[in-house]
Amino acid sequence: MDYSILDFLGLLGAVGLFLYGMKVMSEGLQKAAGDRLRNILSAMTRNRFTGLLTGCAITALIQSSSASTVMVVSFVNAGLMTLAQSMAVIMGANVGTTFTAWIIALFGFKVNMSLFILPLIGLAVVLLFTNKSKTKSIGEFLIGFSFLFMGLDMISQYVPDLQSNPEMFAVLKEYASMGIGSILIFALVGLVLTMIIQSSAATFAITLIMCSKGWITFDLACALVLGSNIGTTITPIIASMSGNVAAKRASMGHLLFNLLGTLWCLCVFVPFANMNAWLTEAIGQGDPNALYHFVTNLEINDPDLYNHLFDNSLPAGHDVLMRIATMQMSVSFGLSLFHTTFNLVNVTIMIWFTKLYVKIVETLVPARHGDEEEFTLKFISRGLLNASELNIAQAEKEIAVYAERVGRMIDMAQTLIHTKENSEDYNKLYSRLEKYEDISDRMELEIAHYLNRCAEGRLSNEGKMRIAAMLNIISEVESIADSCMGIGKILNRKIQSGASFNEEIYHNIDALYVYVKEAMAMMIHQLEDIENVNGNSLISSYNKEREINNFRNTLRSGNVQNINEHHYEYQAGIYYMDIVGDLEKTGDYIINVIDTLRDTFRKRND
Repeated sequence: MDYSILDFLGLLGAVGLFLYGMKVMSEGLQKAAGDRLRNILSAMTRNRFTGLLTGCAITALIQSSSASTVMVVSFVNAGLMTLAQSMAVIMGANVGTTFTAWIIALFGFKVNMSLFILPLIGLAVVLLFTNKSKTKSIGEFLIGFSFLFMGLDMISQYVPDLQSNPEMFAVLKEYASMGIGSILIFALVGLVLTMIIQSSAATFAITLIMCSKGWITFDLACALVLGSNIGTTITPIIASMSGNVAAKRASMGHLLFNLLGTLWCLCVFVPFANMNAWLTEAIGQGDPNALYHFVTNLEINDPDLYNHLFDNSLPAGHDVLMRIATMQMSVSFGLSLFHTTFNLVNVTIMIWFTKLYVKIVETLVPARHGDEEEFTLKFISRGLLNASELNIAQAEKEIAVYAERVGRMIDMAQTLIHTKENSEDYNKLYSRLEKYEDISDRMELEIAHYLNRCAEGRLSNEGKMRIAAMLNIISEVESIADSCMGIGKILNRKIQSGASFNEEIYHNIDALYVYVKEAMAMMIHQLEDIENVNGNSLISSYNKEREINNFRNTLRSGNVQNINEHHYEYQAGIYYMDIVGDLEKTGDYIINVIDTLRDTFRKRND
């Protein structure tokens, strides 16, 4: 088998196309995820059992557990599905993948998704040139989806062609009589083989060839299939590399589910494999162990016929060929039955431990920077709203969380000012600031949608006023996030112009930041105890706003004098004042929230 450097580079390119497709698909989903898609996914995964059926159905339709689990990782990455929901769908995908094995076993063919990719790209390109932003986003999603499948297809093309070179596995024959050691070795081979060729179906085909040559028994073939269940998890793990923490947790959950399932099966492997051999024979498909014994006896008693059999020199219709074809069907049926019963038993056991899985995965994959840098809502959900007045309290708690998350952006923007320009740390921090700003936009939309749904219920006049006030608050909080991102953009323009700040500018900006952060902390504190807004806290906030305005005026006056006295260049003074202006705007947005608290929420306490 020839495998060149060019083939290896082609494999790297295929993986790159796959990862890029995952990224574009996820971004397109985030932009196009209107309420309809979100509600459909919510309905499909309302509980662990509907999620299980969803995963099973999707995988059976597209005949690829790798593709379906990658889609789940993408949904989690886009914030459309929670980790708990994804676990149930992934469990269903493991059952759905057995459908492919049955099709191959019974009919010998598999749906080739790559046939539909180019027409799909043609449709997607048309959507990209439409005027509606949502339609463009759907086009992006389809492009990403197409690239993802193209990447999967090309990965299988560029990996070493092991299926056409089964002689590579002849050495494994030496390890086929070591008892439990052989079972562990062949499970490991199945794992590694599937990781390399990125297809459990191809592993299934190679296993069937090894059985046909009399190299391994039926129970060792089952061990290979068992190992392939873990190997197939590599694809979503690769996909999650370009995703957020939630996506990494979803792929880790997939690995954990298959790993624990394999461990319990190994503990009862021999009786479990024998049970499936018995079931195959009881159903009327023959004894799957018969092929190994027949080929082994043929090799010992008639080596010439054995050699003719495997150099394809026997005439078509030969009695030996017909008998082997019948026994191959028995082995194929038995392996499919083993794969199905294993996954059904595994899901039946594991479905009850979904919450425990989530806790374990969250421990194994902790959030970065000590916080959850993904799009999640803590207190409100997409469930039915049946008590609107009570649900308003949940929204109030969520707004406090939202404000606290946006508050982190103020610290990020200040740190960015002091970070070395064009350095790796600068680029990472700027990307993190962008990510938080995107999360802020989406949280605002989610909370606003939730409040609007609350407003559709039967509410008192006071409840309606509270909802109107909260809608105003989240708009102002989102404006604070925009201001923080605005500072990042000002710094980028400053870098491009070549301007530089001196220590005096840095000192003055930091002094203004002290006032702004104190005002933000006061606002967050009042939002956390929104039911008990009092006059003293409001007065403190107004005083802090006056301090921000007064200091801003002082800095403006000093800036003109400093430029005239050549403390720094005029261009640096422009960017300096832009930052000061953005910080003053942040103070304005904060005081707008305070005004709303004073006008709406204080009335209930005084």
